[in-house]
Amino acid sequence: MNARLAVPLLLCIVLSACQSTDNQHVKDAPTLLNDSLFPSYTLFPVESSDEIFYLDEDAQFFAERAVYEKSILQKNVKGLVKAIFDHSDHGMLYRNSANTTANTTFNNRAANCLSLSIMTYALAEHVGLNATFYEVEIPEYWTRREGYSLLNGHINLRLSLPNESPVAAVGGTWADVDFDPQMLRNYFPRNAVSKNKVIAMYYNNKGADALVANSYTRAYSYFRAAAKVAPELQQSWVNLGVLYRMVDEYEQAEMTYKHALSLNEENLTAWENLSILYTYQDRDDEALEITQMVEAKRKHNPYYHYILGEQALEAGDIALAIVHYERGLRLDNARHEILFGMAKAYHELGDVSEAQRYLERAVRYSPNEQEKQRYSSKLATLASS
Repeated sequence: MNARLAVPLLLCIVLSACQSTDNQHVKDAPTLLNDSLFPSYTLFPVESSDEIFYLDEDAQFFAERAVYEKSILQKNVKGLVKAIFDHSDHGMLYRNSANTTANTTFNNRAANCLSLSIMTYALAEHVGLNATFYEVEIPEYWTRREGYSLLNGHINLRLSLPNESPVAAVGGTWADVDFDPQMLRNYFPRNAVSKNKVIAMYYNNKGADALVANSYTRAYSYFRAAAKVAPELQQSWVNLGVLYRMVDEYEQAEMTYKHALSLNEENLTAWENLSILYTYQDRDDEALEITQMVEAKRKHNPYYHYILGEQALEAGDIALAIVHYERGLRLDNARHEILFGMAKAYHELGDVSEAQRYLERAVRYSPNEQEKQRYSSKLATLASS
């Protein structure tokens, strides 16, 4: 049975919105960290805050040149944002698995929404701009990776000139930074989050990477660090529960899922993983009750049907995959991921015409150049076959 990880990957392997904890939760949380199960976790040290936000001289000079484009007495906030997205021959590339530090992101010229925000924060801080992280409350969204369903969150950033700044602004005093312009055009509520919470998100994503790669001790090291830095971050507790379940520590997993639910009882990923755990324990009635509740709440979410389609496609049930994709498209007929899923399904059936039609629609609704090029490349291959 598939596990659901609370990580970011879409526009960011970030995390969903989470509620703050009360003092009792924070006080009790460390008891959920069972170091005895992973005694060698210290062999996998996590990056420090300084390492996560470090910039080398080239990156620092890049920020200075962009912000002080016209004069040392003027700061160009939007100029820095433009320079970041132009930072390679083809612009800054979106890569959902790019869970990297600020300096690595700068040098690789590839990012997801979290690593882009971390890098931009570091660049802005170097040139004396204010930077505020925002967690965006997007609908549940999943991607598939190595047999896992990964829950994606989203984060973006606002840069601004300090109120007491002695220098003048060029082209405005603030600018938002987001890989997906739809996030800025569509109004989704967003909440300012602390630098510590962003660090915890980074650790959580790195832990999810390790878990997917079956590096369980490394995963524990990162999830543990996330829980220590920001114990209110539900996603790290959900993922820690998945890890405990993967090593057959069922009681520990149940306790950890329930802790995540004590932080937010509406966390459907925590509920779903609890249901999976109960199935492993042959507690079928409890599992079914939770599954029915979760499905009732998700049935109007196109991404839910999309991920069911992906799972069916992986299992080789093409007809069922199409049923799920069609349900998703009835809710939102412009989701490029679902359209691409339909193209894959029809290609498996040998229906080149239908596969091409859905691929063309996926290209039309692509949110960025990387996705557009990916679909266009597949379309060209299909047309030449």
